[in-house]
Amino acid sequence: MFEINHFAITASIAASLAALLASGADAETADEKILRAKMAAPPDITEKATFLDLDGSLLQEGTNGWVCFPGVPLIPGDTHPMCNDAVWMKWIAAVSSEGAFSTEVVGISYMLAGDAMVNNADPMATDQDDGGIWVQEGPHLMMLFPNREMVASLPHDPYAGGPYIMWGDTPLWHVMAPIEAKAAAK
Repeated sequence: MFEINHFAITASIAASLAALLASGADAETADEKILRAKMAAPPDITEKATFLDLDGSLLQEGTNGWVCFPGVPLIPGDTHPMCNDAVWMKWIAAVSSEGAFSTEVVGISYMLAGDAMVNNADPMATDQDDGGIWVQEGPHLMMLFPNREMVASLPHDPYAGGPYIMWGDTPLWHVMAPIEAKAAAK
């Protein structure tokens, strides 16, 4: 005869149930992702925007040329929504493929729900104790320009006040335009 270990069976069932509930809690619906993505920009943009998931899959087709994401598509699992014009979508495609980017016109991206903590000089930095200037921007716009000379007078310091250059010494440079005050430098 064999002996039944009721404790082991109960623990196994509990673990399986917890895993099932956790996976269900983490599974976000398309409507929930779209709702979060709509927080990135004004309603006159999001009403007719296309919504894509972080992996690029279509959540909802739009008609106005704007593309909104429930997070930054270059960062898997990110939850800081953004809405991009065609120029920013070209920039994202270039960054994703490690290709070159150029534009003849200004590009705009909205992130009215804020952004993650990043190193203002190094887009690849992960250690907040690396001595760099780290910033977590609240609501802001991001802008791309045809050339650096157009924005040469802007500071690279996110705490100088007003718009500033992010990642200025890299091909990923762009202008950040805060809409609200941010916390003091770390």
